[in-house]
Amino acid sequence: MMAHWKITARLAACGLGIALVAAMPEGPSAGETADAASSAAVHIDNFSFTPPTLVVAPGTTVTWTNADDSPHTVREKDGNFKSAALDTDDTFTQTFTVPGEYQYFCSIHPYMTAKIVVKPGAKLSSSN
Repeated sequence: MMAHWKITARLAACGLGIALVAAMPEGPSAGETADAASSAAVHIDNFSFTPPTLVVAPGTTVTWTNADDSPHTVREKDGNFKSAALDTDDTFTQTFTVPGEYQYFCSIHPYMTAKIVVKPGAKLSSSN
């Protein structure tokens, strides 16, 4: 996998030059395979989950963020994971280690549904 690096530098206070502050890999770019350190996001807005289908590799951590004015939950249909009620700007995270399809919904508004598909070697993708 091609490594992408984000390098942050700052000018030394005494004006003697540039000091290296941090060098850390960024997440996978489009088309790269997601690995154990990958993350993905689902937005809750306008009473829907976006994207409605998210495909990730095992080890990916998914973060849901509620951008609605109403509270919502994230609950997997078989009870494998569930959040508390999320108010505006609250988040919930879940790491997916086992391949499979995880259908979830908002228990406050059960018509709000979506799914996470975990596939070994999957490239990070979403379906709108």
